[in-house]
Amino acid sequence: MSRGSFLAHYRTVLVALMVTGLWLSGCASMGPQAAVSNPLFVRANDGEFVWERTVDVAHNYLFEIERENKLDGMIETRYKTGASALEPWHPDTIGVANRLESSLQSIRRKAIFSVTPVDGGYLVGVQTIKELEDVARAANSAGAATFLDNNPLQRDLNVVVGQATPSGWINQGRDPALEQALMKSLSAAMVR
Repeated sequence: MSRGSFLAHYRTVLVALMVTGLWLSGCASMGPQAAVSNPLFVRANDGEFVWERTVDVAHNYLFEIERENKLDGMIETRYKTGASALEPWHPDTIGVANRLESSLQSIRRKAIFSVTPVDGGYLVGVQTIKELEDVARAANSAGAATFLDNNPLQRDLNVVVGQATPSGWINQGRDPALEQALMKSLSAAMVR
């Protein structure tokens, strides 16, 4: 097999995998589904049961727990890189548009769950935060490191190492599709 035909075959397989991933992620989010209120009222006497089921739902979406505080009723996850079209087994990216967006650029999400005792049960809510990577501009290009021939050599002992400006993340707001998926999972987990 020549190199050209191998690359053509490789591209075809890659496109087929991406289309399959988009189709699988789209099928999971299609269909008539009723919205679940956020926060969700859970009729329960055992706060430990509600807490553990909430942690289980976070783990089912492959979020790692960063902080748990039962006194404040908060469970905060670490940021998780958004799943691309080639990762249909990661359930954190909901819908074809979000899956495609995560395939083309760096997206990350985190979830913050709240468990609040109320009369007759608990209110369980979730807030998800979506961020887009702020890639540093071309300030540190290879051309910026070359010396000019017409200037005398100047010694600068305060060398700057790394990027001139730190890269970061741009807040994209809340992710309502992921929040709704988490709330549906919470609702199903509390019934068991």
